Amino acid sequence: MLDLYVDADACPVKAEIYRVAQRYGLRVVVVSATPLQTPRDGRVECVVVGRGEGVADDWIAERIGALDVCVTADIPLAARCLARGARALGPRGKEFSPDAIGELLATRDLLATLRGAGQVGGGPPPFTKADRSEFLNQLDRVLQALRREAGRG
Repeated sequence: MLDLYVDADACPVKAEIYRVAQRYGLRVVVVSATPLQTPRDGRVECVVVGRGEGVADDWIAERIGALDVCVTADIPLAARCLARGARALGPRGKEFSPDAIGELLATRDLLATLRGAGQVGGGPPPFTKADRSEFLNQLDRVLQALRREAGRG
């Protein structure tokens, strides 16, 4: 079964995920450290895992399957999902790929080291309407591909 897992605490595209999931008739598993408001829909499940480093990531990585999609900005979680055969998509619409994930992890570690040394500052650019649109386009593309793989259309 194709499910959408959402690393939800800082996810800016939850409303879009709910709309797309409803259109496709998919289950959404929203995983967070604290309770979040979700649509009253039997296909949307909110899982509160509590606070702690990597708790939500661990919960998702232990349950995601090969025909599932994880929406996350967390590169290590994306890598864990890919290792289980799932797809991973960032909230700006970037699909993480097995071919590029190693380089992304290395870059992430390098930037963390540089930030710790005071060499680099700042964060990601502000989230835009174009980011939201790109996410919707990519999510639709990924879901269509998975449906074909599963023989569902």
